[in-house]
Amino acid sequence: MEDVLVPIAVCGFLFVGLPWIILHYITKWKTAATLTNDDEALLEELYQIARRLDERMDTVERLVSADHPDFQPARIMHDREADNEKLREFGALLESKGRTIR
Repeated sequence: MEDVLVPIAVCGFLFVGLPWIILHYITKWKTAATLTNDDEALLEELYQIARRLDERMDTVERLVSADHPDFQPARIMHDREADNEKLREFGALLESKGRTIR
């Protein structure tokens, strides 16, 4: 009886179990490499927060520089194209996917 069960178990593992494990992890690997709808929504929300924060910092710097003429902002400048390039690229990506930017 043992002579029959061992080869059947080994064949079952080789032809059913091993391919199932390999295909399972290949599927997990492929789905992990893509952005889900939740990820895209989170990125859009983070983009909106970053834009609002950038506008608030611009306002604060403008108010402080109006009160103190010798004020030099320690952060990047708000009107330079190079400083806002990444936000604009992400905004263009969102618009190309059909999402609206508020």
